[in-house]
Amino acid sequence: MSVGRDGLPPGIDAFDYLGTMVLVVDEVGRCRFANAAFEEVVGASRRSVQGVSLYDWFVDQPTMRDVVAGVMQKAYATSRVHAELKRHPHVTAGDPLPVQVIVTHLNHGDLILVELVEVEQQTRQEREERVLDQAQANKELIRNLAHEIKNPLGGIRGAAQLLEMDLESPSLTEYTQVIIHEADRLQLLVDRLLAPHRRPHVVSDVNIHEVCERVRSLILAEFPKGIRVQRDYDTSLPDFRGDREQLIQTVLNIAHNAAQALVDRMASGDALLIFRTRVARRVTINRQLHRLALVLHIEDNGPGIPESIRDRIFYPLVSGRDGGSGLGLTLAQTFVQQHQGTIECESEPGRTVFRILLPLL
Repeated sequence: MSVGRDGLPPGIDAFDYLGTMVLVVDEVGRCRFANAAFEEVVGASRRSVQGVSLYDWFVDQPTMRDVVAGVMQKAYATSRVHAELKRHPHVTAGDPLPVQVIVTHLNHGDLILVELVEVEQQTRQEREERVLDQAQANKELIRNLAHEIKNPLGGIRGAAQLLEMDLESPSLTEYTQVIIHEADRLQLLVDRLLAPHRRPHVVSDVNIHEVCERVRSLILAEFPKGIRVQRDYDTSLPDFRGDREQLIQTVLNIAHNAAQALVDRMASGDALLIFRTRVARRVTINRQLHRLALVLHIEDNGPGIPESIRDRIFYPLVSGRDGGSGLGLTLAQTFVQQHQGTIECESEPGRTVFRILLPLL
């Protein structure tokens, strides 16, 4: 293999384009190269990392020494181990980061490639893949249900209208009106299920704070007393290309659900809804690395989502309250996915947070 700068393999700077952390170390464990992701996660520049012992970055140093030694001595080609990575004190108070460490011998002298994958990131990627698969299954289910329901509904409604015309007793028409009304209600439900898949994606420049302010005004108009809507905005966030109306509907569906869950707290006057925006750097969304992403948190201090449905809240027709259609969060997830983003939820009594992640660059 040819030699690049400082005795490193040529093209090694390509590791800077990866979302996972990468180190190259020599036979005694000294860091010879660190990529941009490692710099950002641990809170140290690559210049300060170079020459430092790899083992100084780990809580359990003996285990890492054994793993690297085994690969260096070619006892095995690749080794994987779970470990805790130390970080600079200014990064989340310096708490260690759980990672999966993948150690491989480079075909370049006595150099070792060390890849560090955040356990949380790996778990999130696996969860995103499951969500995408489930969303696709939901779309197929909705299309099939709509096809099976729409045709009989038309026949039922038409038959009820014809029957009503032949009835002589006005009291009997009450029953045909019930049939017609319920058929119309089911038709409306089917149309709402199909709406996000029929509606065109209208792309324009979108400011996320204008979206949040629009939703805030709608929430305060409907719930004028007992609720405080707090804004915590990162004003450095740029505009991005998206469908403004879809995003307004997304945020409104989530915020409206939260407001309805806060009714008891409104009576006490301490209901709180928070819109928080942040920028995230070098994030992987749906298996694609993005240099910049927008993070929107919608948080409330309500009773939390019932544990029995927390894993299913984005499924069609799943609702945590009486009278709910169970479509609001399904539509929100669909609209976010149409923007190549993800939506997640964490909930416990007293705190529920929906987190929307949208790529910017």
